[in-house]
Amino acid sequence: MKYFEDYNFSLTQKSGKLAICGWTLVNEMEENMMSEKAGLREIIGSVKPIEEEWMEKARQRTSQLVMPTRALGRIHDIGERLCAINRTFKPSIDAKAFLVMAGDHGVVEEGVSAYPQVITGEMVRAFLMGGAGINILAGGVNAQIQVVDMGIIPDLDPDSLENGDRLLVRKMGRGTENFTKGPAMTREKAEEAVLTGFYVASDLLENGVEILGTGDMGIGNTTPSAAIGVVLTGGSVEKMVGRGTGVDDEGLTRKKDVIRRAINVNQPDARDGLDVLSKVGGFEIGGIAGCILAGAYHSRPVVIDGFISTAGALVANALCPAVKDYLFAGHCSEEPGHRGMLDYLQLDPILDLGMRLGEGTGGALAMGIIGGAAKIAREMLTFEEAGVTNKDS
Repeated sequence: MKYFEDYNFSLTQKSGKLAICGWTLVNEMEENMMSEKAGLREIIGSVKPIEEEWMEKARQRTSQLVMPTRALGRIHDIGERLCAINRTFKPSIDAKAFLVMAGDHGVVEEGVSAYPQVITGEMVRAFLMGGAGINILAGGVNAQIQVVDMGIIPDLDPDSLENGDRLLVRKMGRGTENFTKGPAMTREKAEEAVLTGFYVASDLLENGVEILGTGDMGIGNTTPSAAIGVVLTGGSVEKMVGRGTGVDDEGLTRKKDVIRRAINVNQPDARDGLDVLSKVGGFEIGGIAGCILAGAYHSRPVVIDGFISTAGALVANALCPAVKDYLFAGHCSEEPGHRGMLDYLQLDPILDLGMRLGEGTGGALAMGIIGGAAKIAREMLTFEEAGVTNKDS
């Protein structure tokens, strides 16, 4: 993977998996293994939109299913897109997985969160214990969960933790910089974060996962997500910024001011997704963008969760607009700017339940509906197959 050579990371072995934890290559064998992988430009160049021919064939089959025309509404839209993504009339999403990307944020020192930053690491431990919201809801759709330390402050050792095999350490740093004073990270780190997410997701997809969900954890991460939303959608700070973890009116005013200052100080270029990510983003947001690129690259559907996951989708879309064809919006968050983000991406949320937890929870609930759409497309009979008279007969 060329970016490891360029930016000179350290690699160690943890639980049979590679873990990034420093800045010097430890041996030539690992360097050679990583350098065999594609770089970002090559990945982007390989992503193609889904074929309209397959969409049309799927619509034609839907018109013959044994029911009044399109009687299941948007279920048909979902099923048809699954058919086009998989290039088959029998799409399967039985093998499900969520990647929960975790990272800390230097901007928390500006008082943008109602909760202390220590909770990021504590929640990662809760995910490993299996007792968090995403664990419960992902379990309901038989989805596996992998948690990725993209850059939290504490150093967690998978070998010493309960269910530590569920944790991948791919630490970019101990949190981003405070982006009111300069960029959140270097451009090189932004590219590293995207590529790390891509290869973590690719490992799952290459080993049989048929649909991927994105999740997040990071105290303060609605602030960089809102900043990304303002820059990449062209929306206003007033409409984009919400209360996140529940800040009061004073905190909300401060949060809006922080985002205005960050954009003014850094001048992120909306034409350049990596520039936006590096200046006002987060490590876990870059990882989510990489997950989305992986889904499109491997022709697999990706269910994005709420506000933070959609910020990652905006970055991925800025890098490679074709990724939108592979995305399903799990739900619409209670964060006010989320609807504008989804409208910009031309994605209709599957659910709208007033949720704002993150972690991937809305995506997990939506996966049940997407699974139903796949089964309708795969198993429902046509009029001819069922021996039922069609209205056109």
